Amino acid sequence: MSRKTLTRRQFVAATAMSSTALIAAPYVRGAYAAGKLSIGLWDHWVPDANKASTDLINEWAAKEKVEVSIDYITTQGNKLLLTMAAEAQAKSGHDILSTQIGWQPHAYDELLEPVNEVMEPIIKQNGEVNGTVKYLGQANGKWLAVPATIGSQIKGPCSRIDLMKKYANIDVQEMYPAGSSPKADNWTMDTFLKAAEACKKGGFPFGIGLGQTTDSVDTAGAIFQSFGAELVNAKGDITVKTDAVRQALEFYKKLIAFLPPDAPSWDDASNNKWLISGKGALIMNPPSAWAVAKRDAPQVAEQCWTHGFPAGPKGRFAPYLPFFWCTWKFSKNKEAAKSLLAHLSSPAAIAKFVEASGGYDLPSYANFTTLKTWAEQGPPKGTLYHYPNPYNHQTLSIAASPAPPKIAEQIYNQSTLTKMVLRYAQGEKMEDTLAWAESECEGFMRS
Repeated sequence: MSRKTLTRRQFVAATAMSSTALIAAPYVRGAYAAGKLSIGLWDHWVPDANKASTDLINEWAAKEKVEVSIDYITTQGNKLLLTMAAEAQAKSGHDILSTQIGWQPHAYDELLEPVNEVMEPIIKQNGEVNGTVKYLGQANGKWLAVPATIGSQIKGPCSRIDLMKKYANIDVQEMYPAGSSPKADNWTMDTFLKAAEACKKGGFPFGIGLGQTTDSVDTAGAIFQSFGAELVNAKGDITVKTDAVRQALEFYKKLIAFLPPDAPSWDDASNNKWLISGKGALIMNPPSAWAVAKRDAPQVAEQCWTHGFPAGPKGRFAPYLPFFWCTWKFSKNKEAAKSLLAHLSSPAAIAKFVEASGGYDLPSYANFTTLKTWAEQGPPKGTLYHYPNPYNHQTLSIAASPAPPKIAEQIYNQSTLTKMVLRYAQGEKMEDTLAWAESECEGFMRS
């Protein structure tokens, strides 16, 4: 959401929510030598994950003699998104604030404190960050925010071992063995399509949404990119009417025939429910659906295996959604904020975040894709081994890239990819669908 379009009602609601949450938030009392620091973090869905954050912040606060208040803010109802918009408009708020989506650093670039001095030693220590983090976290050579391990995720395939073997004749454990590199040369979009057809005939369709929320858009982004399909290129040129885009639409039209009939109305909870119910052979999701199945449907969880995306003609892509920690230019204690961000990006902190989240949270750094948590999680043991892309065999991407981020954000938020897919699959002529998408992109450039 642009700070220019924030309505008064949204601003009041966000401010009231943030203030209420702050009163109930954990509070750390300490000496006043280094002042005070106010922190707004994503309210994690894993029960022990917030405690890990609190413990790490308390540890730093005690050492640095800083008085800290921590505000855990939910993403439900876009409250974290609204909080950032409200603070940007008021020029007042948390010294450190987590993003809800990766587009926010660019949306507020003029108001964010550059953090090159924080990022340079972190990267030297932890290894390079992936390309999507650079794309979303940098502008004109400046780091706008620090990549947050908390909340960052890959939305890759989670397959049912038994159903994929029985109906598609695919052994996902053999294709992506725990502890060693993938043997996935034949895991292509053509293979994926045949598997979707076979599982549909067997009564267990792939659970892939076609709606207008992030899970559906993220999957569409990876599939489009695997065909080299871009609506707007990195230079900002509209590139809708290309053979690559036509190929992506043709592929999706075939795939849709094998998906649940209500997939166009799915939201971000739908694929989770689909897996946990035992109705489907595959979904695209981080390990949250598997984790809930482990609790509520263990017979389903013990048959789940998380692995890489199928490859298209232009490569193998996987949707990566990074969260960031931002510091405002108007923050009252920027030096303490930067010190804490460095602490939260240390190897020990990263390992603690991953462990506390049960392997859900993903570091952005090259040196942290083989932590023991992913090898040990189960059942079945090793089910998350390939979740962090340890062999770098697929490109981590975000839908609508490589368009300039402020244009890509609009393509993403307006669900242009899934709308195109449905228009064409429901009978609209290809060239009419392309003309509609081109007009949409022209509008995004003017706004």
